[in-house]
Amino acid sequence: MLTSYHNHTRWSDGSATLAGQIQAARQAGLDELGISDHYVLHPSGQPVEWSMDLDLLGDYVLEIRQAALETRDLTLRLGIEADFFPETVEDLRGRLAAYPFDYVVGSVHYVDGFPIDEDTKFWDALPAEERDEKWRLYWVRIRQLAESRVYDFVAHLDLPKKFGHRPAADLTAESSAALDAIAAAGMAIEINTKGWLVPVQEAYPTLELLREARRRNIPLLINADAHFPEFLTRDFDRARSLAREAGYTELARYEGRRRFPVPLE
Repeated sequence: MLTSYHNHTRWSDGSATLAGQIQAARQAGLDELGISDHYVLHPSGQPVEWSMDLDLLGDYVLEIRQAALETRDLTLRLGIEADFFPETVEDLRGRLAAYPFDYVVGSVHYVDGFPIDEDTKFWDALPAEERDEKWRLYWVRIRQLAESRVYDFVAHLDLPKKFGHRPAADLTAESSAALDAIAAAGMAIEINTKGWLVPVQEAYPTLELLREARRRNIPLLINADAHFPEFLTRDFDRARSLAREAGYTELARYEGRRRFPVPLE
């Protein structure tokens, strides 16, 4: 079974309409296409440019559910990529509970107001000690994300490496605590192939983190984080090889917030 669940449309920062993504999924031979547009409930109360309008969540759900009823040759899954903030997670929980999502993707794009993946200039301006502190707080937020029990899987697990800024300090304890929390919550992670296209030129997460996830029996998906329809299955063969190298023999699919195993072929 070929699935691609982490994808965006014009509801947030994608380039294609829902119909355009569905047509591209047919051409890519997908069995299941998931749409997971950004929903960012920022603590400031201000709108985030690359998020859908917070008041349009119901309209977003309605369009995808209607399209799912009309799409016969592949399965369309209803997802959402919702940012985690300690200050707004309980509000987020209530908002998402009102809708029949197949899965909820958890992301951390901000650490106490610091934009993790917006531009390298924000990282370049930091001394090494402050970069380490951003990384440390990032892993704390991932742990808290898992502990909230709001989400089904974590997106781009080691996102702060996007521009090539690695921590100088040993943060194994922090990353291990995050992985332990993910495992305890029964969540999955993804191999996000978009990492091969950004400056770091490495899939999210590293092979080392994948092996640690496998050691904890954390389930795995392969996703492209596609903002353009031609990228729905970008580098999936490469990702499957990486998954096998980490020891995985199965991938995960979702339906109605329930996870099911499928063979890694």
